[in-house]
Amino acid sequence: MTDDRLIVALDVPNALSGLQLAQKIGDAACFYKIGLGMLTGGGLALANELKQDHGKRIFLDMKLFDIGATVENAVRGLAQFDLDFLTVHGDPHVVRAACEGAAGSNLKILAVTILTSLDRGDLDACMIQSGDIPDLVTERAARALAAGAHGVIASPQEAALIRALPEASGKLIVTPGVRPTGSALGDQKRVATPASAITDGADHIVVGRPIWTADSPRAAAQAIQAELAAL
Repeated sequence: MTDDRLIVALDVPNALSGLQLAQKIGDAACFYKIGLGMLTGGGLALANELKQDHGKRIFLDMKLFDIGATVENAVRGLAQFDLDFLTVHGDPHVVRAACEGAAGSNLKILAVTILTSLDRGDLDACMIQSGDIPDLVTERAARALAAGAHGVIASPQEAALIRALPEASGKLIVTPGVRPTGSALGDQKRVATPASAITDGADHIVVGRPIWTADSPRAAAQAIQAELAAL
């Protein structure tokens, strides 16, 4: 059985490209992330096709943020698609509303702490309070989990800190910003290898560019699966 700890990010322009990529990968992956960039290119239709017709697990990465009532209604609508994970921003009022919208479904609400593409300079430019990023991430994670999130999205560099939180017991940690050894960092700034991310407490790792830009996406996914299997 394919290890579902690897989530492949289908960060391609449209549903057709995403389906073609999933077909190239084949049984080397069983869990896919569909993000905001594909939403207007048929992302929801692809999510439903991969889930219903191909038996894949689906992580819908929308990073929702709005007033509580709007978030609750949006999540309630998305929950009807029988998907697995959905991201919202980790502000407690957003998390609580999302959990209300997902009530009665199997959809897991994952809270975004601080994007893995950001560093302290970026946070300063956004007027985010001072402090080291690991401390801010850990505090945001604790508050989101206390508000009812089923898990959090965080850099693999903060996975161990979050896993140590009392609030994280039994909760999911999903880490983007994962790069196999030798891969280009791209737009990610806080990264780790697949094995180190899992060892530090992540339940799932998200890998996109190193797989879909490879000469053989299937072989790239298989190499990551082998690294995870060796743990």
